[in-house]
Amino acid sequence: MNTPLTLSLGAALLLAASTGARLRAADPAPAPPAVTCAPVPSTVPVPATARVQVALLLDTSGSMEGLINQARSQLWRIVNEFNAAKRDGKTPEVEVALYEYGNDSLNAENNWVRCVTPFTRDLDEVSRQLFALRTNGGSEYCGAAIRHAAQNLTWDRSAGVYRAIFIAGNEPFTQGPVDALETCKSVSKDGVFINTIHCGAPEEGVNGGWKAGALIADGKFLTINQDAVATHVECPQDKEIIRLGIEINRTYIRYGALGEEKMKNQSAQDSNAAAAAPAAPVSRALAKSSANYYNTGWDLVDALKNGGVKLAEVKREQLAKDLQTLTPEQLKTHVEKQAADRAAIQAQIQTLSTAREKFLAEQAKPAGGPETLDTAVIRAIHEQAGQAKLEWVKP
Repeated sequence: MNTPLTLSLGAALLLAASTGARLRAADPAPAPPAVTCAPVPSTVPVPATARVQVALLLDTSGSMEGLINQARSQLWRIVNEFNAAKRDGKTPEVEVALYEYGNDSLNAENNWVRCVTPFTRDLDEVSRQLFALRTNGGSEYCGAAIRHAAQNLTWDRSAGVYRAIFIAGNEPFTQGPVDALETCKSVSKDGVFINTIHCGAPEEGVNGGWKAGALIADGKFLTINQDAVATHVECPQDKEIIRLGIEINRTYIRYGALGEEKMKNQSAQDSNAAAAAPAAPVSRALAKSSANYYNTGWDLVDALKNGGVKLAEVKREQLAKDLQTLTPEQLKTHVEKQAADRAAIQAQIQTLSTAREKFLAEQAKPAGGPETLDTAVIRAIHEQAGQAKLEWVKP
């Protein structure tokens, strides 16, 4: 059986903070080679239902550490925004792709552009890659980055899919060998929104071509302060939500070649979230209670639930050693118990989330402070997703 690892919340967060500190203190390293932008292999076919595809294109030149930190801490909040969305009564499946551009560690022949992850539902992997990014001075070619994402990512062209590129940076939008405005115009014809996020003053974004790029592609021109720290209101439910977000890990049953690695990464991203910002571990725990925390490729509970794997077909050597000697009936009982425990924890988190939202509403604090990456992205999503017939439903 999988033996639960019991940590107090304080000990878990202390471990998380120390781990995150070591990550931030790491010496810059050369960026890894570009990956092929093709679908991540999965044992479970994705059903043709409501779908969201969001590609984040981040400037990782020397001045963009604040932007990367915002992306690290706010990924979960952005994904969570779709938890209350519905299309024909179904919650959309969220796929995220990640690009970096404008970094001297990248390949000059590729215009300093790298696909970090193709579209994937493995959000822990997206988080891992975000924390692995390192900034370095470079040449920021927005047109080249957009063209690469448009041509090399596997976009779902089905009707009703929300497809969007969010590109963020601070240098002139139109520099580089690829005509950025013509690229935006061409890509938008394929039904992909191109939203430009200028890190700096609005007038600088206008003068640098960021607004023109968005307008020509029916996208949103947004400006943020990449160095701002998002406002966080501590809620009475937060500590328990975080505790449950850690406890839910014990319900996962690793299998397959990547099972052990992915399970370790799950804990590592808990640590990264705890070290990133006060709100991040709460948002991550809320994500774990949703359908968009999707781990069919390595977790037996998710794989069986989504119908792509049959328990009788799972090879014993693909399981942890303590499960390999179980009889088929014992294994079935164990999987069912883990699934039931997970559902119960998710229900607890969702109940606490409802109470938390009520608490925040009662604070009645006026919105203020500079816009950050998450608020900018979420604002654009709400204005555009109606074209994919997505509606936000209050519980």
